[in-house]
Amino acid sequence: MFRDKNITAKQFEKKFVSLKESFDKKDEIFLNSEYHQEMKSYIILLYYRLIISEEFTDKIFDDVREAEMSNLNRLQKLKNRTNYKKDKHKSQSRNEDFG
Repeated sequence: MFRDKNITAKQFEKKFVSLKESFDKKDEIFLNSEYHQEMKSYIILLYYRLIISEEFTDKIFDDVREAEMSNLNRLQKLKNRTNYKKDKHKSQSRNEDFG
């Protein structure tokens, strides 16, 4: 939603609140990975910083758009780094069978 320049603050707020409500309805499962902890913290922080704030306007939304895309990219890299390590170890264990 941050990448789409046609999304307004009200549209973002409506969609984000609906996603956050469905997220809150789910039973909490403790996941020990750094990625899951960071993602959970990010969602909660974004909710309080943007949605709970008294004034969430299109100007504020446009101002935070780039910074939030950067934060999401950082989280994606954290997720991919974990997957890369798993894939790397999988290929090493396959090569041991032939060696």
